[in-house]
Amino acid sequence: MFPFFFWRKPRLQPAELAALEKWKNLPPPVLNPDFGKSRIVVVDVETSGLDPKRSSLLAIGAVAVTGGKICNADSFEIVLKQKEASEAENIVVHGITGSEQKEGVPPEEALLNFLGYLGKDPLVAFHVYFDETAIKRAMKKYLGLRFVHPWLDMAHIMPALHPVEAKRLKGLDDWLGLYNLNVWTRHNALSDAVATAQLLLIAMERAKTEGAKSFSSLKDIEKAHLWTGRRNV
Repeated sequence: MFPFFFWRKPRLQPAELAALEKWKNLPPPVLNPDFGKSRIVVVDVETSGLDPKRSSLLAIGAVAVTGGKICNADSFEIVLKQKEASEAENIVVHGITGSEQKEGVPPEEALLNFLGYLGKDPLVAFHVYFDETAIKRAMKKYLGLRFVHPWLDMAHIMPALHPVEAKRLKGLDDWLGLYNLNVWTRHNALSDAVATAQLLLIAMERAKTEGAKSFSSLKDIEKAHLWTGRRNV
């Protein structure tokens, strides 16, 4: 016999359902405006562990790149309330204390706030798989939402635009070091989002020399990089 897996749809309050429907009914993402006319949201998350398929989403940090500039006033940061705090060694990494986790914003409210902030604008992260998986799991668990959204991975864009440097640079810290970019606190969701946004600005300027002037054209660069990598395996 095949095992059966049951998923219980979350019961949302009327106001929560209304907020979710409002977000669903927004116009779809527009991915081809020039950088100077677009809003792109750069995001980072903190979780209770290293496996996004098993770990709890603890915090979301995000900042908008609007008109080709980082807009610090258009930023987002929230800690999701946890029933139990994560392990001590995990807290050492992200700095979100046990009391902060237990006193955070209820997950349903936190995620709806994030959707309200995001709208339908495209998302950018460094190593998208981790952030996307953590957010998608939480959206499904707490809102019953299948969160399908356009993402761009700076972990592929930077090496695609820096083929020589890519031979020795891998992680976020490596790329930040290449341009001597300062980060006030590593492994803080908002701080890491701002750091990634700085890389996005650099990538935008470099991509323009190749005729790429939109999120959509950056996606083409990402796809080409991934395809080249697969062919060289």
